[in-house]
Amino acid sequence: MPQQMIPSWVYGTLTPVEKLEVHEKGLKHKAVSVFVMNRGRVLIQQRALEKYHTPGLWANTCCTHPEWNETDSDCAMRRLEQELGITGLYPSHRDQIEYRADVGNGLIEHEVVEVFVAEAPDDLTFTPNPDEVMATRWVDFYDLSADVARHPKNYTPWLKIYLQEHATAIFGDLGNSPR
Repeated sequence: MPQQMIPSWVYGTLTPVEKLEVHEKGLKHKAVSVFVMNRGRVLIQQRALEKYHTPGLWANTCCTHPEWNETDSDCAMRRLEQELGITGLYPSHRDQIEYRADVGNGLIEHEVVEVFVAEAPDDLTFTPNPDEVMATRWVDFYDLSADVARHPKNYTPWLKIYLQEHATAIFGDLGNSPR
């Protein structure tokens, strides 16, 4: 199976680079993250144990790297379907966030992330892909923020960064008001 080539900045120019190489070298690269919401609750996922970094940790609804020449919004919808079998949602762009984080096993995420949020209907159905996701749960935004603060080792570095540094930009009023 060919390796995924993802848009990465090499000497200031956007260039396709193999995904594992990007993370081994800590190269800055494009990414997309999606949060599916329902009345103040966030759908989070526990990453499959087979994932090459951060296996078993809880993360936002889904995230990925866009394919070469793929729009960010198309990427967000593609990954919702690939990871969770979710179709029919149209995520809206909330923010662009750049972060650098050690994700274990000698790998570094240096991402420029386009963050999207989609409001889900009460009857949303989904079927997680077991190669990507080992569990899902809906959690109240405030309970999630509190649990990330209490038990940070259970969560991916990027979810901690989003909640601690960018909550207002991503979640609007939920992110800037204490419970």
